[in-house]
Amino acid sequence: MSLEVQIEKKLPDFTLRAEFIADSSPLSILGPSGAGKSMLLQCIAGLAAPDSGKIALEGEIFYDGKRRIHLPARQRRLGLLFQHYALFPHCTVAENVAFGLTELLAAERNKRVQELLGRAHAAELEGRYPRELSGGEQQRVALARALATNPRALLLDEPLTALDTHLRSQMEALLQETFATGERPTLLVTHNIEEAYRLGANLLVLSRGKMAAWGPKEELFRYPPTREVALLTGCKNVSRARLTTEGVVEASDWGCQLCVSQKIQRAPAYVGIRAHHIDYLESADGPPSTENSFPCWLARSSETPFRITLYLRMHRAPQDSSDFHLQAEVFKEKWNRFRNRPQPWHVRLSADSLFVMAE
Repeated sequence: MSLEVQIEKKLPDFTLRAEFIADSSPLSILGPSGAGKSMLLQCIAGLAAPDSGKIALEGEIFYDGKRRIHLPARQRRLGLLFQHYALFPHCTVAENVAFGLTELLAAERNKRVQELLGRAHAAELEGRYPRELSGGEQQRVALARALATNPRALLLDEPLTALDTHLRSQMEALLQETFATGERPTLLVTHNIEEAYRLGANLLVLSRGKMAAWGPKEELFRYPPTREVALLTGCKNVSRARLTTEGVVEASDWGCQLCVSQKIQRAPAYVGIRAHHIDYLESADGPPSTENSFPCWLARSSETPFRITLYLRMHRAPQDSSDFHLQAEVFKEKWNRFRNRPQPWHVRLSADSLFVMAE
């Protein structure tokens, strides 16, 4: 089953333009706040009307601007899960989940509700009201309701944003289980890079209403096509660049030349490397001769429970904490091995980990 989307909609600050096909592999829609992500879902759901274009699910037309077709939301049979849950406050959990099951007999309806609440790990909540539930409990109930009518596609609008770390982990596991057991198009809107990567097989990057990139997540993270996509997918290290000889670029912001293994098809404008791909060379015998290796000094560091982010200045000691070229991420175990060694240290920007971008 495939969902085809090709729409335009004028918004106050920009025009939303999107054209893609979503199949049974979950599609993460990534972008900053205000990029048009939620409006895209609303147009697909039938809660907002595009200005032009076409939306179709397995050949059935939901919207066609030329033919003036705009199928109401209730006839599209899509499962919707919004950031703020939108549970009916005057209904119990069981009544919320059963809301769309009016065509079933009472016994069948009750059986379906119990099945869904069980899958959502919320069976014990059936008699409670939304005001009596925690955020995580409301979220699980909202997912059960979204799945109640066996929707033909599932639209999730930042479903994990309001949850704490523990509840987010539980909800992610539940979503992954749901994706694995349903052969339907699933669109997940988020501005969280790691969440987009974990939950989606494919990735659509949206920026001010424009599709900056679309494709398999591994490909877009490994070789982002533009500087904008690199930054939106979490790359911390980007330098202006120009090609000097075949397989070699000059990174002007970093003051060095770099060998790259990526096949360069267009003149590069930028070169980048992700923070966790920067290697620290543990050499006690002076500067290494390894390709793409450089002396570096620590400008400052930032700590999380398991990792350290190092802000590094290449070629000479930094003048202050803001004087750095690169951000490198290392696990604490590795950091503890070299943190007390005299500087300069040496880093290697592996040719296989570097990527070039034409714009």
